[in-house]
Amino acid sequence: MSHLFGHSGAEGTGYSQPPALKPATAPSIPKGLVRQDAARWPRLSEPEMVRHYTWLSKRNFGIDTGFYPLGSCTMKHNPRVNEVIAQLPGIADIHPHQPEHQLQGLLSIYYEMQHMLGIVAGMDNVTLQPVAGAQGEFTAIRCIQEYFRLRGEDQRTKVIVPDSAHGTNPASAAMAGFEIVEIPSLVDGRMDLSALAAVADETTAAMMITNPNTLGLFEADISEASRIVHEAGGQMYYDGANFNAILGITSPGLMGFDAVHFNLHKTFSQPHGGGGPGSGPIGVKAHLAPFLPGPVADRSVATAEEVGSCVDGYRYHWHEPEHSIGKVQQWHGNAGAVIRCWAYYRRYGRGLKQMSEHAVLNANYLRHAIHREAKRAGVDHLFADGAETDVAKHEFTLSMQPAKEALGVSAMDVAKGLLDRGYMAPTVYFPLVVPECMMVEPTETESKDTLDTFAEHFAQVLNTDPKELHEAPITTPVRRVDEVYAARNLCLKHPFDDV
Repeated sequence: MSHLFGHSGAEGTGYSQPPALKPATAPSIPKGLVRQDAARWPRLSEPEMVRHYTWLSKRNFGIDTGFYPLGSCTMKHNPRVNEVIAQLPGIADIHPHQPEHQLQGLLSIYYEMQHMLGIVAGMDNVTLQPVAGAQGEFTAIRCIQEYFRLRGEDQRTKVIVPDSAHGTNPASAAMAGFEIVEIPSLVDGRMDLSALAAVADETTAAMMITNPNTLGLFEADISEASRIVHEAGGQMYYDGANFNAILGITSPGLMGFDAVHFNLHKTFSQPHGGGGPGSGPIGVKAHLAPFLPGPVADRSVATAEEVGSCVDGYRYHWHEPEHSIGKVQQWHGNAGAVIRCWAYYRRYGRGLKQMSEHAVLNANYLRHAIHREAKRAGVDHLFADGAETDVAKHEFTLSMQPAKEALGVSAMDVAKGLLDRGYMAPTVYFPLVVPECMMVEPTETESKDTLDTFAEHFAQVLNTDPKELHEAPITTPVRRVDEVYAARNLCLKHPFDDV
């Protein structure tokens, strides 16, 4: 069974549906919106339906299927207890228009989540409004933009980004109307402070950077970079994509940042992808707090009359910041995402530091295991910076250029070969500053055995006949496709769209 609509059982079997509404029985429905015929739903029995979705699930790869070392995206295990909590009726069955006095439990969780995120990031205020990391970036940049407008500093029209930045950084700033100034990286993959000092001036609004950077390397000179930008009158923005490498060890606030966005799906276990609601909160220092999008959760000491319907003696309510840039989502429809991450944070608390330590340990262990196995396959110097002694953080980059020169296989070939061995491939060709780049992130939730096996299979791929690798994958539901052709010739219509 390849699709639901290709299967239609006997008339009257499967899911039953009421007869089509007629204008006479539904006079309030405009005539043009009334269906004249019953919907062409497939007629399936329950076992047939179950078999269809089981078949469909086997065509997908996810963290519950196998090792998912996708660099930059942090695909790690999502504890099931968080799912149970997020599905509680008082959380999952709330209506957007419900009055505040019926939402005291949820509002208290929101307030606590804001507070906890502020602590771990070294920020003064947090909003949970943004529903994605990129939207969080845009929201923070808009807050910075309005901050300067209120100060009368309209000349600040430029945002500085390193050439290794996530693509959403310059995109978010450009959407807000800023001009992008790119600075180069040094040979070791870190930012060039002299290049930063040369472009930071009275037109600088902000610098956007993540730390560790996109090569998985910690920017040891980040405090100096903050000094340079602040002396020029600009703001420092922290991309939280790599936040799970530093929890409990340092924070954006200690590094000198003024604003940060959190990828809750990366750092705090909210499942990543699938097109569902995400969560990309932002935290800011006090001077940017009046510009946060509202509403944000706040509280006050309950009166004697309110105590019976309140939580811990407080009355929770929505608050609108004084110079708010306005809403960036209409309702908090992503409440489940926030709750999962709140449960994760509450469960681990100070243990979040150990989570980061294990993420860094796993990354460095796998990095050297791959290098060791690659040497046995006849390929040396896979490290992007060429230094075996350098310490990566939660992720690392490899340059497959030596493999391409020695064996005739590209980063894409190796990635496709790993698919045939039951893995999700690492990120390829990002960041662009690394030739034939592969970006690997094992996360803290994988065992040593998994990492060892992956390194062995990585070497097996390198030892595979290049002609075979050029054809890989051969065991997946879909064989190798021409990605360039597919991107330039998008086909977004399913053959059953008209059903």
